[in-house]
Order: sequence, then structure tokens, then C-alpha cells
Amino acid sequence: MKINVIGGELERSEIDAYIKYAGQKHPGRQIRQMDIILDGEYVDLKFYFSDMDFQRAFRSADYLVNSMDKLNDAKQSEFSQKQRHKTEE
Repeated sequence: MKINVIGGELERSEIDAYIKYAGQKHPGRQIRQMDIILDGEYVDLKFYFSDMDFQRAFRSADYLVNSMDKLNDAKQSEFSQKQRHKTEE
């Protein structure tokens, strides 16, 4: 993980504490870069996450599923009969 300290200097122990905090705040997500921005008594943290694989989501009856297999037969039939919007490329 790349760490940028902006607006001053920090000891390694403080940087490690912010890294630990980031891991607790965003469990399961890989942070590729973190900016630690010092502003007087305040510290702002900015996280840059690694690209995650995008999964297609299907909307059915106001909820999202990532696989048509999770829908029952009636919902699968309803979805297959819906009018599709054209996508521009």
C-alpha cells in the first residue's frame, strides 16, 4: 500500500495506526493507496481501493441479485419478457 503524508510529517507508529484503522473501517477491501492529510489539529484520510471485479446486477421487484439463478421460475420468466433498453457503445 502506498502512503502519502501531506502537510507535515508523522512517526511510523502513527502511520501504522492509520493503516490499522483503515483495515478495520473497510474490512475485506484492498486499499492500494492512502493519503494522510494533516491540517493543524485535524487529520483527513483518503482511501484509494484496488479495482474490484464488476459483477452484473439484475433488478427484479426492487431488489438486486447478481445471478439469475437466484430468482424463482416466475421471476426468471418475467425478467426474460421485459423490454430491454438499448445500450449505446
